[in-house]
Amino acid sequence: MIIKIINPNTTWAMTESCERAAKEAARPDTEIIAVSPRTGPESIECYTDDYLAVPGLLEEIIKGDTQESVDAYIIACFGDPGLQAAREITSKPVLGIAQSAMALATMIAPSFSIVSVLDRSKKVTDDLVESYGMSKFCRSVRTTGLSVLEFGRNPEKGLEALEEQAWKAIREDKAECILLGCAGFVDFLRDMNKHLSVPVLDGIAPAVKFAEGMVDLALSTSKANTWSYPEPKQFLGFPQLVIPSKNDREFQK
Repeated sequence: MIIKIINPNTTWAMTESCERAAKEAARPDTEIIAVSPRTGPESIECYTDDYLAVPGLLEEIIKGDTQESVDAYIIACFGDPGLQAAREITSKPVLGIAQSAMALATMIAPSFSIVSVLDRSKKVTDDLVESYGMSKFCRSVRTTGLSVLEFGRNPEKGLEALEEQAWKAIREDKAECILLGCAGFVDFLRDMNKHLSVPVLDGIAPAVKFAEGMVDLALSTSKANTWSYPEPKQFLGFPQLVIPSKNDREFQK
């Protein structure tokens, strides 16, 4: 089984952290490929970053299908950028780490809170929670005021900020599980689970286990209608995106 982890930003240190976490979670017989796209922002914290990351992400999925024999994909950004589009261009399972973390959280706790980065990122996460139908489980989305890159430059300060907001979510919002709202936070997971009184989840490990299970069950992405392959057309300005159309693929349920 080959699972491809795509960090949609271009900061390779974060990609390497995601790779380590994925390999720790994966079975011994699962091969993990971790990449950053050749195009995209160095971090993803707002809608502009989110949208500009998608072309490079899609290119990596097309490469995975056509050159790498990938069995499942994981989008390693808590905004799940391009998730719906990714599911259109492949029949393989595609997991977003935010959707995976929220789904697993509801199986181990009646409520959760998300701790994220910049204050401006809160609306992005709020929208995601709503779109996944998770509002009734989510007690709060709390932000640290620090950027993704600041966490990388000063991890001690980052961990302190995460734990401060997580404790507020537990004590003030009555959250019974904490979700780390950035793929770059995966390196803080072990310490936070030691220090907090409720379970702490990142999105990488849940996505890996869901992906393994979906491949074991021989599940593929439905192509009946909404996530069918795109209509054949030109995409000007994106020569790297040779998107397979539904005319190029055998129909799959």
